[in-house]
Amino acid sequence: MAKSSGKRFMKLAGMTASIAGKAAKNSLKHLSSDEEKRLQARSELMQDVGIQIAETLGEMKGAVMKVGQIASQYKDVFPPEVATALEKLQKDAPPMPYAQIRAQVERELKAPISELFSEFDETPFAAASIGQVHKATLLSGQKVVVKVQYPGVDENCDSDLKQVRMALKIAGVLNMSRELQEQLFNEIRQSLHDELDYIKEAHNLRVFGAFHVSDKGLIIPKVISSHSSKRVLTLTEEMGETLAVAATWDNDIKQKIAERLFHFSAGQLFGLYRMHCDPHPGNFAFLADGSVIAYDFGGTRSYSDSEVQLFRRFAQHAVKGDVTALEQDLVALDVRRDDNTNIPGEFYEKWLSIGLKPLSIAPYQEGAFDFATSQVHHEAITQMRTSLKYFGQFQPSATTMMLDRTVSGQYWNLVNLGVKIDLSSLVEGYLKTPMHS
Repeated sequence: MAKSSGKRFMKLAGMTASIAGKAAKNSLKHLSSDEEKRLQARSELMQDVGIQIAETLGEMKGAVMKVGQIASQYKDVFPPEVATALEKLQKDAPPMPYAQIRAQVERELKAPISELFSEFDETPFAAASIGQVHKATLLSGQKVVVKVQYPGVDENCDSDLKQVRMALKIAGVLNMSRELQEQLFNEIRQSLHDELDYIKEAHNLRVFGAFHVSDKGLIIPKVISSHSSKRVLTLTEEMGETLAVAATWDNDIKQKIAERLFHFSAGQLFGLYRMHCDPHPGNFAFLADGSVIAYDFGGTRSYSDSEVQLFRRFAQHAVKGDVTALEQDLVALDVRRDDNTNIPGEFYEKWLSIGLKPLSIAPYQEGAFDFATSQVHHEAITQMRTSLKYFGQFQPSATTMMLDRTVSGQYWNLVNLGVKIDLSSLVEGYLKTPMHS
């Protein structure tokens, strides 16, 4: 990395100090203000903090930037103002000079690049926060893509995460118990380490490839083991169109795509107990026959049998509208705090009426749901504002964090695809399976 660890540290420490100053000034200034003014001031502070964190992280390639992206994916952990600023980090990073990439490939694969590939594009066709992807051709003539990790990213990972956590804590952003912070940041740290280990990702690709081998129209690239290592991953080239292009196709093709995206996530959760948890639109490509290609198996999570049964039970109770059982499930999932506060049934019913609409679950939605005109996300925000008084009863849960990220990501994929579809029979299919008592 061009920036040494010392420089990175100074930059992050500077950011932390500056945020601490702003937070202190803000709380002093509004000691005597009324509630409304205080909330307004806090929101402005958060916006300010969010922008500052995003700008600092954006200049620093690597783990820090990845942390920023992860933060933007776990929206429930961070105030909306901070999450919005961090979203900007999800845009493509500027590429790394080819000389450094070549050196990294040769160091990892222990041979000159000309002996490994007959062609290797010097310009990457995709750059992400921890690495970039180049097209290449093997000596056999096979077309491949090569994912190369930026040098030095992994060394800075843990210290970067600590700094970001400290900055967020000082800003008063982490509104949760110490224990919960530990759990969430462990989950984030774990998913970072997983994404930094391409050997693990290669293993994931083989596991998921085998699991989906007979799912027609779901394509997962194959690993070229001879050209892969901890920081270089070579895969068969599987190219398709972007989500934006797929959005222009006929609805019957879009329906095939939507069904495949649904099976991709639900099938893994209920059939493999392991899930691809990064449904960012850039991790999928589409073919004109409705086939879906999935990339990037760095961010996956495994679940125990009891967790999967609990998710299934929760979904069954939601579809039935059994709010008493639903509340128990939420306690078991660590989402609902186990205390004596009584939350009226209407609170849950209102959320069900919003959340189950996209799945075409009656009585909330009769027949196909039009994702192109979906108001569900707006309704959810409005509902959040009206039910703030109960929000202290809920907390982000390490068990559901990756699942939430996957479900909301796939919802947005269908919104951006603009598909009109009735998903209820697919939901039924996954929930009908026998229950353990």
